Amino acid sequence: MRYISFLSALLIAGASLPLHAQDITLGGQVRPRFEYREPAGNGDDGATSMRVRVHLSALLERNVRVFIQLQDVRFFGEETNTLGDFSADNLDLHQGYLELNHSGDAGFALRVGRQEVNFGGQRLVGAVEWTQQARSFDGALGRYDWAEGSVNFFGFKTGEATSAAVSEDSEFSGAYAQFREVGGGNLELYGFFRRDLAPTTDPTADTKEGTAGVRIDGQGGKVKYRFEGTYQFGDRDGVDVEAFMFGGRLGFVLSPKVTVTAWYDFLSGDDDPTDGTVKVFDTLFPTNHKFYGLADLFLNIPVHTGGLGLQDIALKGAFKLRDDLNLGIDLHQFLFAKEAAGNIRRIGEEIDVTLSHRYAPNLLIQAGYSYVVQGTGFRDLGSLSEDMQWAYLMLNATF
Repeated sequence: MRYISFLSALLIAGASLPLHAQDITLGGQVRPRFEYREPAGNGDDGATSMRVRVHLSALLERNVRVFIQLQDVRFFGEETNTLGDFSADNLDLHQGYLELNHSGDAGFALRVGRQEVNFGGQRLVGAVEWTQQARSFDGALGRYDWAEGSVNFFGFKTGEATSAAVSEDSEFSGAYAQFREVGGGNLELYGFFRRDLAPTTDPTADTKEGTAGVRIDGQGGKVKYRFEGTYQFGDRDGVDVEAFMFGGRLGFVLSPKVTVTAWYDFLSGDDDPTDGTVKVFDTLFPTNHKFYGLADLFLNIPVHTGGLGLQDIALKGAFKLRDDLNLGIDLHQFLFAKEAAGNIRRIGEEIDVTLSHRYAPNLLIQAGYSYVVQGTGFRDLGSLSEDMQWAYLMLNATF
């Protein structure tokens, strides 16, 4: 009932906006997805989740824009009897912000409120659109654009002790700059700062951590490339941090319908947590689904690598079977960056197969299958007790 009330309120709000608004649009999404995983717990598991979104965008005078997006995420069968649902506990404000834009090719823009943010390839900051709930931040983002690039400055509140549900304050802030047409590609420079107060009265246990890096990507002829490197420093939970990440890829366009990409990532680990320095790289607020295998066994790094870091050696193929049909095949070899007990490096292997069909301009049908080979690392981490299979079928309709 409350979901209908919120939706009605959104539509009424759109209808009641001032007539001098330049542009008012409504849009939405319905995205059901069935997933099957085996093993899952002591057996296997199959379930269907669904995301439903509706949004309103209003462009007002003097380049002022208001954007509101409501979202409901649930499992089929989560409510055994919908007649008993009066709380709409799965409904949330996913985005809601006020935006001031510039009118020309250059100038300053400002966005304040709850918003999705994606920087670069989303390795460190991303909205994680694959998940039904996705991620958004509360705060402000300013952007300055010019002909050769742009720079973003942001400050987000990730924990507010004034709220009864949160015990300590935390913030995430920084800058992300992009320079176009540098060496035939895009050069990106960034610096982030994460501050988390520890859930204790001891201020020496706080996190005050910086992350700085560079990323360049582009295409020269039939070769696509991406290289990046990042360094972390400061204090994490009151301990000195010296961690790093680097990676790269080379994609070869073999034909208009075939691209093959070689891929390598290295995230530092720590095999001696007692030496007074943390050497484990933290991926911050990433979209890890894009990088470390579609089966999502490395969503939380460093937790899902046991603090030992990660090497990902991958070969990826993209095949355009028809104008409306695409096939992707990815092969991954996962290794620890630092040796585990018993001189163990190998974690395991994964193959991902994805088939995407554009059934209609506003409807994408996607299916995927992953097979993960349990190596000694997966076993010792407690991630897998045996080889794993995962499959999904998803419909994504937008308007």
